[in-house]
Amino acid sequence: MISIRDIAKRVGMSSSTVSRVVNGKSNVNDETREKILKVIEESGYVPNRAAQNMVMKRSFTIGIVIPAMFNMFQRQLFSVMERGLELFGYRTFFFFVEPNEASEEACIRGMQAENLDGAIILQDIQDARFCEYLRRSRLPVVFSTIECEDFPTVHIDDERAAIDAVAHLVELGHRDIVMISSGGFTFGNMRMKGFLQALRSAGLPAEEDRVLYTESYTAEAGMQGMKELLRRRNGFSAVYAATDELAIGAMRALADAGIRVPEDVSVIGLDDIEISSYMIPRLTTIQQPLDELGERTVSMLQQYIDEDYSDEKRIILPHRLVVRDSTASR
Repeated sequence: MISIRDIAKRVGMSSSTVSRVVNGKSNVNDETREKILKVIEESGYVPNRAAQNMVMKRSFTIGIVIPAMFNMFQRQLFSVMERGLELFGYRTFFFFVEPNEASEEACIRGMQAENLDGAIILQDIQDARFCEYLRRSRLPVVFSTIECEDFPTVHIDDERAAIDAVAHLVELGHRDIVMISSGGFTFGNMRMKGFLQALRSAGLPAEEDRVLYTESYTAEAGMQGMKELLRRRNGFSAVYAATDELAIGAMRALADAGIRVPEDVSVIGLDDIEISSYMIPRLTTIQQPLDELGERTVSMLQQYIDEDYSDEKRIILPHRLVVRDSTASR
């Protein structure tokens, strides 16, 4: 049976360094970690997790709390996170939560039962008792893509991202701009706030009835939302959708109505999910740095698990306008 000592001999490093990599410690540089992980993979070494758990009093399990109806961006994001956690030696356990107290209570019970080493939260918390549980349990936790004053967070500036999306439409000459969004999530509220602020800054009408709220952030919701917008008002020349999925659904509804994108109506989204660049027309959007979001979230969580606390508790990552084919000059 191959041991940590055997791995150490092959890579020419100490057993303690190999052990830190196997046990998910963060105090190993990336080059060394990759070299050790490559040899581990080639050798077929399998750590004895049961023994490690008993000695270290750890479960090597991370909980990821996500919306029950997650979108494509979140699916891509937690895939990045899962790969990163595996490099640190963790398994992942997913908790699917609906935006209500009963579902959050069930999530708390599930997290308690799993004896987690830490958790990543991708879901807005509605019940104050959930946050109280996280504080009382002293569970290392990081909120990702969500702003939260009480815990470490990694996210973009959603309000600023929305402002930049609308500014792009304004620069193209659009003056009658509407938005499709959904309630119940902090990022959606911040993007709506940025939308209205951008309209006011441009001297354009900024009534809240310019925002059409849907039940979710799915493409289906975007399609139904656009159909409702077309029934409610005429004349708008541009649409800002709070997520790419909403934008994709909106584009389908416009096509079904015989309205061309971007010749008749321009559409811009936010997230830059993978399918956005394959749409016809290709979707103009605001890009979130997907890989960096996932990697920085995992890294921050590992620091808290190691009690290697940092002064940086709120990481705001840059976003980027990606201009494609779904927007055009008015």
